[in-house]
Amino acid sequence: MIAPRTWLPTPVLSLLLLLVWLLLVRSFAFGQIVLGGALAILIPLLTHRFWDARPRIGKPLKLLRFALRVLGDIVIANFEVAYLIANPWRKLKPHFIEYPLMLEERFTITLLASTISLTPGTVSANLRMDGKSLLIHALNVDDEDALIEQIRARYERPLKEIYEC
Repeated sequence: MIAPRTWLPTPVLSLLLLLVWLLLVRSFAFGQIVLGGALAILIPLLTHRFWDARPRIGKPLKLLRFALRVLGDIVIANFEVAYLIANPWRKLKPHFIEYPLMLEERFTITLLASTISLTPGTVSANLRMDGKSLLIHALNVDDEDALIEQIRARYERPLKEIYEC
């Protein structure tokens, strides 16, 4: 839980809330700016007790490289999935995989699961109660161990270096 430091605990979030409010009402009238500003201040103040602690980013340049890698993988995977779907004579081999986790923090596990789900062709289906493994569904799997090693090398190890170092 994050303790509030000031009357404006997250200025970037407050600014974003104000902008979203103004875009939703499609008006920049003074009253809408005042109402949006009040909401932008009150919402973070009232909800701060539900937030997890902010993660410490150990290596910001690795985070940028990780984000670019994920974006590239999303684009490539979209083409691969489109090819698989466009060729109906090709037999798909869908498979559920039990992926053992090296990560320990909830935030980084959530980030890994989200990254896997964002990449077309794979979906994080479940986190085991003990937090030691993810159940992943893959659209086309030839080698389960190769997929596990690919996820570990491309996503999990960099996340561990960035957030859990």
